[in-house]
Amino acid sequence: MNKFELFFFDLDETLVESRSDMDSEMANLTEKLLEQKKVAIISGADFPQFKKQVIDRLSPSANLKNLYIVPLTGGSFYTLEKKRWEEIYDDNLSKKEKEKIIDTLKKVISENDFLKPEKIFGKQIQDREGQITFSALGDKAPIELKKVWDPDYKKRKKIKEMVDKDLAEFEISIGGSTSIDIRRKGIDKAYGINKVSALLSIPKNKIIFIGNAIFKGGNDYSATETGVHIKKVSGPEETKEFLKKYLKKNYK
Repeated sequence: MNKFELFFFDLDETLVESRSDMDSEMANLTEKLLEQKKVAIISGADFPQFKKQVIDRLSPSANLKNLYIVPLTGGSFYTLEKKRWEEIYDDNLSKKEKEKIIDTLKKVISENDFLKPEKIFGKQIQDREGQITFSALGDKAPIELKKVWDPDYKKRKKIKEMVDKDLAEFEISIGGSTSIDIRRKGIDKAYGINKVSALLSIPKNKIIFIGNAIFKGGNDYSATETGVHIKKVSGPEETKEFLKKYLKKNYK
């Protein structure tokens, strides 16, 4: 295990509960890992959400030079340069692409009552520049409601099937606990892993990816096609156990 130079993590349901801030225990474990290894975190979230969920939860003394942020499921990449987070690249959607995706989502919502909850918390459709995200209960829904809405992924698989018909030229994946992410074709976790591997000059056999949605249609599944090592977890608690065992074994 100590051969790995880069630990690549999914965010929601791997390091944190859906759209929640990193807790103190996970922050502490992440900081210990950053002392020795490079860490990249990839998610459909945009950079401000990453800052809130992760960066602001880490100690000012953490070795953030070893931390790499990969928002929009690989559609952009940030590193810390001279104490400032700098975007290295972005693959944003065009205005026309965004309009087509949003119109399709609105049509699907209007035709399906299960996508019209009694109360929506925040926005159902979010424009994240490089990605459009649909969150069934809204992007600010309470965790306890999100967890019970679609625990077996059946609802989101149905949504994906419906939007696939009109958006075949886009990449569509299941994310978080109530979400569908839509990006340009080819931009997925594999794309992000491949870009970061090249940018940091770290070979695939020196990278391990940790995620929860490693199943067909899940937004972590494409990582299995990159040649990196894979660790599937059921959620943040299992990720903590994985990190504790790794740190205890390799850095006593």
